[in-house]
Amino acid sequence: MSAPSATGDLLARYAVSPGRRRKDRAARVSIVGATILALIPLALVLYYLLEKGLGAWFTSGFFTTDPTGNTFFVSQGIGGVKSALLGTIEMVLLASVIAIPIGVGVALWLVEYGKQSMFAQVVRFFVDVLTGVPSIIFGLFIYIILVAGNVVPRGNAGYKGAIALLLLMLPVVIRSAEVILTLVPNQLRESALALGAPRWRVVFRVVLPTAFAGLITGVLLAVARAAGETAPLLFTAGVTEKTSFSLNQPMNSLPIQIFTDVTSATNAVVTRAWGAALLLVTLILLLNLAARLVARRSQLR
Repeated sequence: MSAPSATGDLLARYAVSPGRRRKDRAARVSIVGATILALIPLALVLYYLLEKGLGAWFTSGFFTTDPTGNTFFVSQGIGGVKSALLGTIEMVLLASVIAIPIGVGVALWLVEYGKQSMFAQVVRFFVDVLTGVPSIIFGLFIYIILVAGNVVPRGNAGYKGAIALLLLMLPVVIRSAEVILTLVPNQLRESALALGAPRWRVVFRVVLPTAFAGLITGVLLAVARAAGETAPLLFTAGVTEKTSFSLNQPMNSLPIQIFTDVTSATNAVVTRAWGAALLLVTLILLLNLAARLVARRSQLR
């Protein structure tokens, strides 16, 4: 008799009361409602991009021609976004090649070597400050030093725009990479060190492979921010309509193309701006999908 009684008392003690069930149901409804509210702006943005920009993709020469200069109240022959697309790829690629290794390297030093030292705390402070600096400040800085200054030949150039973009990317890469590297369990480091492996080998053979998927996500955040910036490129890369493969020349970009087209009085040019915006979002989406695929394959090995 005592055993069933004890079991009944235990079940009664841990039984979920109707009040708790109501609170749980209310919390679930609130979370679902908040999620739907957060998705509404995203869905609207995608809807308007597809509705207004998809038609521009099927116009003649949208991906293969440069924008023409005379587009005032002209419905045909306005050109496409070839120069903007290639310019964006070139500048973001150059900025990424420089910013990603430096940013991940600084994050590795902070996590593995600097840790809580005074100098590491100072570095973290300035990285946090740079993360919140408006993008136009970086553009003005590069404009004063490289475009209008005497350090290099004056004038707008694609590599100057890439330098402004890498300054935008660098603090984002450092901060996100530091957070991801901190999440790597210390037991993995200690186990490798206990087996006699030097710290540099532990970093490259244990820490980085473990954090690879998270690092990819942080890098994509930085690339997405750089690819959509307009203000720094206005001061550095300039505004042009011609395709240029030389980083020493002024270079067009998708954000600049959107910025100049959307204020046009010609409907066809505004439609081209929507098409360029949709193209920019599509590029970021494809980049995310490719990076996720690479990260997943690295986890399966």
